[in-house]
Amino acid sequence: MLVLGLDPGLATMGYGLIEGDGRTLQTIAYGVLRTPAKLATSDRLMLLHQELTTLLNQYRPNVAAVEELFFSTNARTAILVGEARGAMLLTLAEAGIVVAEYTPLQVKQAITGYGGADKVQMQEMVRLLLGLSEKPHPDDAADALAISICHHHSTRLNTLLGEQPGGR
Repeated sequence: MLVLGLDPGLATMGYGLIEGDGRTLQTIAYGVLRTPAKLATSDRLMLLHQELTTLLNQYRPNVAAVEELFFSTNARTAILVGEARGAMLLTLAEAGIVVAEYTPLQVKQAITGYGGADKVQMQEMVRLLLGLSEKPHPDDAADALAISICHHHSTRLNTLLGEQPGGR
């Protein structure tokens, strides 16, 4: 199963593609989609849509795993991330990709076993789980890989339990 993990953001959207058979994981690609701050928000959303569509056409993932929005004290940032997340979800739906959603707590628990894990702990566990020689960078790409790994772990566990993983 090829999973595309996505960490939503307007300026930087992280992505991580992981291939897995339920027991082993292999990193296919990871990185970020960036939009210039000088562009209008609508143009930035269109650029994210276009770049994500290109990524979907190139790799043809079986499923996408995305992070649910978390509460933010900065309303402007939360709105912009929500807009980017909406464009991302629309692009995935348009491509016919099934989407599973996970909270940051679920991702941290799946990767480290501890919901209060910090970024350094998360990146080190992602590195270990994927057999990478160094921690994945930038942070948004590492987060997207973690979301993808979370989906693989959830799928395997829920298959054993006969349940649906994170899907909506």
